[in-house]
Amino acid sequence: MMIKPAKLVKGDTIATISPSWGCAGAPRVRWKYQQGCERLHELGLNVVAAPNSLKGTAYLRENPQARAEDLLWAFENPNVKAILANIGGNDAVRLLPYLSQDVIRANPKILCGYSDVLALHLFCYRAGLQTFYGDNLLTTVAEGGGWHPYSRRWFEKTFMEAAPIGTIEPSADWSYDKDNHTNRGYRKTYVPNPGILRVQGQGAVRGRLFGGHGDLLTLTMPDGTSLVQKQDFEGAILFFEDIPEFCDERYLADFFDRLGQAGYLQTLHGVILGKMRTPKGFETYAEKIREVVTGQYHCPNLLILADLNFGHSSPMFLLPYGAEAEIDAERLTFSILDSGVESIARFFNG
Repeated sequence: MMIKPAKLVKGDTIATISPSWGCAGAPRVRWKYQQGCERLHELGLNVVAAPNSLKGTAYLRENPQARAEDLLWAFENPNVKAILANIGGNDAVRLLPYLSQDVIRANPKILCGYSDVLALHLFCYRAGLQTFYGDNLLTTVAEGGGWHPYSRRWFEKTFMEAAPIGTIEPSADWSYDKDNHTNRGYRKTYVPNPGILRVQGQGAVRGRLFGGHGDLLTLTMPDGTSLVQKQDFEGAILFFEDIPEFCDERYLADFFDRLGQAGYLQTLHGVILGKMRTPKGFETYAEKIREVVTGQYHCPNLLILADLNFGHSSPMFLLPYGAEAEIDAERLTFSILDSGVESIARFFNG
């Protein structure tokens, strides 16, 4: 059973970390970091920067141990109740040799972020802690034009209520625009959201949430063993998203092919796919997925829904690793049946 962290209440402190890329400390970006902190203050939360997190891109690139020390500092600090990544990148895996699963298990608390933060989520998953694939400070909370109400709503509900998260309806609008961290006047353009798409499958299925982006199957522990195991996929609802710079139809098909080759695809209960950050529709992606999942691996009954609000687009909801969820092909709904947090943290026994 996964360890659930305690919920946030007004007056609690969030620590911000830079586990992948140190741009939050760059002079041209510090205004946006402060903007994100102010929006968390509006929820009644305090914010503290981890000791090394704002030392800039060059220092943090050259010192993965300092980034790891920030994460452990945040877990061990009794005044910190949650940990929020400033931004993703491509370097968090270099922290793993310096981390301790014992420290994480002994100090369960909220850890939130997406993209490259995946490596930390998987490390914590192996330690037994439920973490959250969702908001980064710079790319969601501090977004130009305001924290999108949909993103803010699910942040509050997931972290500040110890009740089942429930059915997560699609947002009314969404944006596929890139982020800009240096232009104070930059605003994303939002367009109407067409809602959830059924790729294949019928009925409704339940399973534990597990997933990330395309590196999910390649990330390894310091000793070279994979950060994922076959049982992670057995009976699970897999969530997947990635950036459009390389996640085209072929990339997505190759990912499902690797799932099939590993024997993971055949044991899943369902799949949800985040929005692709592109103006074109999802149907060309869906066709390639069906070619692999149904045509190549003969899994026509695997329920797959797409175009959900998570990942590298705005706005987004949060995905708690290991939480029980349900997807329904007939109603085109996605629901998280568990709470993300508890009133008081449960500690791991065994």
